Amino acid sequence: MKYKRILLKLSGEALMGDKQYGIDPKRLGEYADEIKEIHDKGVEIAIVIGGGNIFRGVAGASNGMDRVQGDYMGMLATVINGMALQGALEDKGMLTRLQTALKIEAIAEPYIKRRAVRHLEKGRIVIFGAGTGNPYFTTDTAAVLRGVEVHADVILKGTRVDGVYDADPEKNPNAVKFDSISFEDVLKKGLNVMDTTAFTLSQENELPIVVFDMNKKGNLLKICEGENIGTVVKI
Repeated sequence: MKYKRILLKLSGEALMGDKQYGIDPKRLGEYADEIKEIHDKGVEIAIVIGGGNIFRGVAGASNGMDRVQGDYMGMLATVINGMALQGALEDKGMLTRLQTALKIEAIAEPYIKRRAVRHLEKGRIVIFGAGTGNPYFTTDTAAVLRGVEVHADVILKGTRVDGVYDADPEKNPNAVKFDSISFEDVLKKGLNVMDTTAFTLSQENELPIVVFDMNKKGNLLKICEGENIGTVVKI
């Protein structure tokens, strides 16, 4: 396998499937199957998942809610998604651990870097919930931060688009896809890969990012086997 240890970043919206909000059990099961394929090949897997299918702090703030309060609500939404994914993975026979940046001892371990790394070494899938534990930081930033901390080989950002384009492919049919692109060129072209804080952290730590379509069956395994799927953002 090309990658020994990965950090998989999933958006909360991805869990909605065809629903307007919440969690689609069918989509959750599909993701668990995809993750099991690479787990069975020996890849060590850490996961960060967003909470936008349940609550988004920025949206709450735009409607008059206190931003800090809204962001903490969003963190709790990521914990709910993490629990749902944990259940789906364990239904498929995988061992998992949910660690959270906020202390919720009844349902998850507190995030401890050394413990997380040990879980990964033992073949357990580690899901990181509650973002960084701080308001004003996105789950993209949490994904890169945790990826750096646990020494992941790559950030795999699973989206509904099959890579990075020079324009929004859902709005512009003539948008051109990049097979690979440098961090520098992403910044020059103003492309939206991750939020600026996450992207800068990834660049400074020379941690490559692969943006790919998580909803296409087999893509996750192909990337881990070294196939050129999606877009690779590298130094």
